[in-house]
Parts: sequence; C-alpha cells; structure tokens
Amino acid sequence: MGFSVDNIILIGSLLLFISIIAGKTGYRFGVPILVLFLGVGMLFGNDGFGLEFSNPEHAQFIGLLALNTILFSGGMDTKYVEIRPVIVHGITLATLGVLLTALITGVFVYFLTRHIFSAITFSFLEAMLLASVMSSTDSASVFAILGAKGLALKERLKPLLELESGSNDPMAYLLTITFIQLLKIGDESSLWVIAANFVLQLTVGAILGYVFGRIIVKLINKINLDNEALYPVLMLTVLFMIYSITNDLKGNGYLAVYISGLVIGNSIFVHKKTSKKFMDGMTWLFQIVMFLTLGLLVRPSELLPIATIGLAISLFMIFCARPLAVWICLLPLKRMSNKARHYVSWVGLRGAAPILFATYPWTANLPNAHIIFNIVFFVTLVSLLLQGTTVPVVAKWLGLIGEKHTQNKLATFDVDFPDDIKSSMSEITLTEEHLTRGNRIMDMPMPEKTLVVMVKREEHYFVPTGSTELEPGDILLIISDNERSLKETYAKMGIKT
Repeated sequence: MGFSVDNIILIGSLLLFISIIAGKTGYRFGVPILVLFLGVGMLFGNDGFGLEFSNPEHAQFIGLLALNTILFSGGMDTKYVEIRPVIVHGITLATLGVLLTALITGVFVYFLTRHIFSAITFSFLEAMLLASVMSSTDSASVFAILGAKGLALKERLKPLLELESGSNDPMAYLLTITFIQLLKIGDESSLWVIAANFVLQLTVGAILGYVFGRIIVKLINKINLDNEALYPVLMLTVLFMIYSITNDLKGNGYLAVYISGLVIGNSIFVHKKTSKKFMDGMTWLFQIVMFLTLGLLVRPSELLPIATIGLAISLFMIFCARPLAVWICLLPLKRMSNKARHYVSWVGLRGAAPILFATYPWTANLPNAHIIFNIVFFVTLVSLLLQGTTVPVVAKWLGLIGEKHTQNKLATFDVDFPDDIKSSMSEITLTEEHLTRGNRIMDMPMPEKTLVVMVKREEHYFVPTGSTELEPGDILLIISDNERSLKETYAKMGIKT
C-alpha cells in the first residue's frame, strides 16, 4: 500500500500524539512509558491496523540516530562530582559486567536450544550472538524510569546505574558485531584479529570522545553565533559528526558520543541551559520515534511461537545471569551493602538498544536472524513489564529510598540558574492557611536567606516588595541560598515536601 507525503506526515504526527497521551495515562498506573510507545507501534503495525513496515535497514538507521542522541544527552546530564566515587565500578559493570552477562546467558541459551526446546536450535556462536545483543542495560529505559519516578536512592546508586546504562551499549555493540563476524567468517583463526579490533575500537572511541568534547566546548565559546537558537542545533550537528568520524577512524562511535557528552556537560559554555533543554526534548522525540519504529517492525503473531523460550531466557537473565555478573563486578566494593547489590541486579532493564542491535544480524542475512530479533523483542517486553514497573517498589522493599530534595521543578516561572550557582529556587501557590499571619510578604514566616522575587496573579507577573499584599492563588517564585534554607522555608510555612 502506497502513501503520499501528506499521509506519511499525518500518520507520523498521529502516532507521536497518541504515544504522548498514552504515556501520560500509563504513568499514572505505573506502566513504563517506553512499553506504551512499543505498544502503540505494535497496535498500528502489520498485525494491528495494518500499517506496513518491515524494513530492518530503515529501523536500524532511525535507531542509530536515536541511540546517539540518547547517549549524548545522558552524558551531558551526568555530573562528574556524582559519578567520581563510583566511576571504577560503573565502568566495570559496563564492560566486564556486560561480557559476563553475555557469556553466562549464551551458555544457557545453547543448552536450552540443544536439550530442551527442540523446535529452535542455535549453534554456540548463534547462542552467544543472541546473548550479546541482550547483554547491556538500556540507557533509554534506565534514564526514563529513574528520571520519571524522581527516585532518591541511597549508597550513590542512581549515578552508578546511570553511568552503567549510559556507557555499556558500546560493549554490547562490539560483542554483537564480533559474533556476527565470526558467524560470517566461520574461521576461528581470525579470533586474534577480532580481539585486537575489539580493543582498538574501545581505545580509539574513548580517546576521540574526550578530545572531541574538549574541542567542541572551545568552539562553542568562541564561535559567537548571532542567533542563540543556533547553539543547540550546533550541538546536535556535532554529536552525529563525532559518531561518524570515530567510526571512520575504526573507533566505537557510541562510546565516543557518550564520553564527549560527559565532557561537554561538565564544562562551562555559553547557552548551556538552552542547549541541555533542547537535547532533553530531542532525546524524548527520538525515544518515541525509535520505540514506535521498533514496535511497527515486529509482528505480535510471530512472538507466540517463541514465547516459552523467550520467557525462560528472560527469567534466567533477570534472576541468574544479571545478578551473578553484578555480584562478581561489585565484589571488591566493600562499602556497598548486599541490598544495594540486589538492587543494581534488579535494575538491569532491557529496552530499545537490544532490539536495535537485534536488527544487525537481520541486515547481515544470518540464519535464524529473524528468530533472534523476535526473542530479543519478547525478552525486552518482559524486562520492561516485570522490572520496569517495580523499580520504585523494590527500592522501597530494600530500604534504599533516600531523602528527596525539597526543590521542585518550576512550572510557572521559566527561569533557571547556571550549574555553578548553588542557590535553590522553588514556587509556592498560596492558600488561605498561608496568609493566617497576615497578607503581606513581611508577615510571612520566611528565613532571612529566602527571598520572594516574583509573583504571578492570574495572568500578571510583578516584582513584590515587603509591603505587597498577597491573595490566595498567588504563585510566588522564591530563591534560597541553599537546599537547607529552602527546606526551612517550607517547614515554617507548613508545606509538606
């Protein structure tokens, strides 16, 4: 069935709109938003409303753009000061942890298909390929779920999980490409060449990511563009340049993009807040498009024949392979509690990255590639539904919920501080109870280090003075020296946080 340009635009925008609305609705019921994006794609796909899409090359291209954007934005949002205490363990999980997960799962898949599920038979290399595709935790899923839930976790778990998920996709990608090469070459004498290429890609990717990050910061601070709206566009442009150039130089582009984002996000440059907000918006757009595309690519009817083996692999990865890999990697970390190790094991979410990597065997025309894709898709669904819906619950069961920051996101006043300014902002909507001591700002029980800098009344904004009379429904923009003063303000005004 052919589509005109107008129809493609209409259908595309309709799918995006439905996904956003479904995501907002699903969030209230604790369903991971990314599952709903996949669900919308499946609903409108071949077995649903009949929207024809069966091109893995196109899906792979869209996924490549999306994953690069997600990794770059994730790197920009990661703060050195938070990951420094856990950087060694995060990198260990992102490399050795991924390798161990792949090896353990691969052996299980090989045994499963050779001795239990006779309908599907994988060679050892095919089993290892399938396991490699699924070996990393998905950055899009972890960033989205931890960010949406606003979890404050003890024992520096949040930066550890974000660092691991943001930096482990390159390792899974390398393992995937390695086993594809082995299957296509069929000659084990090339193992040394592949191993050398493996190390080379990681090394070149890491070095180029750091170098490009430094260069881009200097470029942005010196280029002096006339229109400030072009700075975020420049940021988006250079991230794809980093990926392409690094790949051309035999490095790992995904790793280079993440590290460059990390370097840039922790540097001072002009219009930083604007660029970060733009990248956040682009990340959500690409996440939705990627999950929709991958949902359209799969045929739900083809998942039923592999459901049993898919469920067996899912449960093994969740309860055996991932925990064993995590415990081995975190064994030297004496200060981490066993409960924290259990939690890191549980937040091993699969997502779009494994499904994207599952298209590589498909485009390489390997035998059983389509079965591998369907199994990976099924495993991802199980992971998101079982693990994704229980991330906050498990943290609460294990007693790992920490103290939440008082500062709330500003919904009315679109202002923000640069990262190097440590003051805290918040907004308060006044009620009758807040005005019981008087209706002037000077009557309100605020600490000395807290100021009311602006008031919104209906559709009007104004800067108040101490004698300004306030009304119920007024929204105050307040600024405090630090988080402690902001908490004191809330406490004195009787506002629960």
